[in-house]
Amino acid sequence: MPQSPTKPFSDVLSGERQVIPPVWMMRQAGRYLPEYREVRAKAGGFLDLCFNPELAAEVTLQPIRRFGFDAAIIFSDILVIPYTLGRSVRFEVGEGPRLEPLDDPAKVGTLATQADFGKLAPVFEALSIVRGALGTEIALIGFCGAPWTVATYMVAGHGTPDQAPARMMAYRHPEAFAKIIDVLVDNSIEYLLAQLAAGADVLQIFDTWAGVLPAAEFARWSVEPTRRIIEGVRAKVPDAKIIGFPRGAGAQLPGYVEATGVNAVSIDWTAEPAFIRERVQSRVAVQGNLDPLVLITGGTALDRAVDNVMATFAQGRFIFNLGHGIQPETPIAHVEQMLRRVRG
Repeated sequence: MPQSPTKPFSDVLSGERQVIPPVWMMRQAGRYLPEYREVRAKAGGFLDLCFNPELAAEVTLQPIRRFGFDAAIIFSDILVIPYTLGRSVRFEVGEGPRLEPLDDPAKVGTLATQADFGKLAPVFEALSIVRGALGTEIALIGFCGAPWTVATYMVAGHGTPDQAPARMMAYRHPEAFAKIIDVLVDNSIEYLLAQLAAGADVLQIFDTWAGVLPAAEFARWSVEPTRRIIEGVRAKVPDAKIIGFPRGAGAQLPGYVEATGVNAVSIDWTAEPAFIRERVQSRVAVQGNLDPLVLITGGTALDRAVDNVMATFAQGRFIFNLGHGIQPETPIAHVEQMLRRVRG
């Protein structure tokens, strides 16, 4: 019998280094693509697009068709869990998400403990559509927001520069804040398991605001909830492949890797290369970490930056990515330039 085609992306997470590292980009389905903008205009609001299975599948597949990335990531948002918990969630053009804030213990007492996952049926349907449309060699990524990062938006009701509202609440009212975290842990487990059942090959946990936490709080509010989610998922799917992205964690990354059991860790563009190679990549696969701004710049600066990332990490288990999401103003030609450089 002929062997099934491999997925280079998934193989890296299984411990197999690839000579040419697999490539994808965070936020690869998005506003830098004209075809995405057309679909977004047709869909209406952002959540309308997330919850339209056919359109969400279409924008998930667009960057695969255009660039041939090694992985697709389902088009959704980290704030769908608060939405399923009955919280008001809306996206204001040019201002980002707006939620009803949980900014004192009395309000936390109104938080539902069980999400209505029926509201996420369109996400699961979109995953199934995408999995059926992808080639067998391309991995499909499902995801959730880490409890700390999701909680920062739930407490403040919007994004803030340093997430001070959530940090202050965690200091002043740790029991109330822990309730938010516990609810998010339990429901994130169920959400990720449902994504695997719908066709996801790999999961990623985005902790975008991990880097604002001091060490003790990082361990309590970022590492431990992520560990619990991964433990809960693997209790049902023991071989689940999971990537963590504690953005800005820096020197705390080795402890994060050890405690959580992730198969790979995504690193931002500020990570110190030798430290990551010696202390992190020696244990798990690394994903990253091109500066999104150099992708906008293009030219020789982009070539040099790609070469530096490859020289630093490509001799080990490595997935080429950005250090955070692609910016809307990024020229398509620069993405093509990056891919040519990575793939040689």
